[in-house]
Amino acid sequence: MLYTTLPGTDLHVSSLCLGTADFGSTIDESTAFRMLDSFLDSGGNFIDTAKIYADWLPGERSISEKTIGRWLRQSSKRHRIILATKGAHPHLETMLTPRLSRAEILSDLDASLRHLGVEVIDLYWLHRDDPNRPVAEILETLNEAVRQGKIRAFGCSNWRVERIRAALETALAHRLVPFIADQMFWNLALVDPRTMGDSTLVAMDEPLRRYHNETGLAAIPYSSQANGFFNKMARGQVDALNPLHRQMYLHAENLARFQRADQLCRETGLSITQVVLGYLLSQPFPTVPIIGPRTLEQLADSLSAAEIRLTPEQIRTLEQGASRELPLEL
Repeated sequence: MLYTTLPGTDLHVSSLCLGTADFGSTIDESTAFRMLDSFLDSGGNFIDTAKIYADWLPGERSISEKTIGRWLRQSSKRHRIILATKGAHPHLETMLTPRLSRAEILSDLDASLRHLGVEVIDLYWLHRDDPNRPVAEILETLNEAVRQGKIRAFGCSNWRVERIRAALETALAHRLVPFIADQMFWNLALVDPRTMGDSTLVAMDEPLRRYHNETGLAAIPYSSQANGFFNKMARGQVDALNPLHRQMYLHAENLARFQRADQLCRETGLSITQVVLGYLLSQPFPTVPIIGPRTLEQLADSLSAAEIRLTPEQIRTLEQGASRELPLEL
């Protein structure tokens, strides 16, 4: 396992981050515990969750955080991990109504601390943005949480580049702690945001990518393996794609990207997983992909890419100069 220190922090994280959205729900607690232990035994130390995870299913709320909290209590391994969680997500029944007031942010943060059973969260994400709320107000709230010792650092998830830029400028002007990382939808595939089924999600595009290049802001992308698209293509299982993922991924440019990735596999001996994750791991700015395995076998497959680095030429070949701005074809 390779490691990197997130710029502007003392957070020394593994090159892959373990996503836990399904822990305690569609991934039962026993399997989740084994996956967490296996991830640590393989050298991983960066774990990502969210207060909202699995709340779209019937049953206990915030089950992912609570599952991780139970594992932390039973394993006594808190000292071995960099723990990240997210809050300030809209209520699921009113997704277009933001929740980024001071009271909402701090309430969600306190709830996450209770669920996880910890005194401090290493990296706290704002899960969505409220473009109508001044960034200075939001940053003041997060800086307050840092001063109180509840979080060590914070970042944004699903924020657009204009707002991220404004937040950095505001932090500099007011001598506030800034965002230290950005979490967005990003993988080797090209996806038209209009096909994603949620207008509050933000995907990597060229303006955002240029901003990361210019500033060195760390990127922690989710859906880093394109929801299994490339692996399903490699196994000849395109019919296994669910309707949403067919809509998102199954178009000419992604079929061409798969063919180029498959050719790179044949030339190098790398697996399709190693190429897909290696694409993100080899970016010119710090990039730590979030992996979302559902089984121990998938976890081992993803971890096989932890030390893969592609050359700039291989990156260009995979991209083939295509724009990330796609017409809506489907």
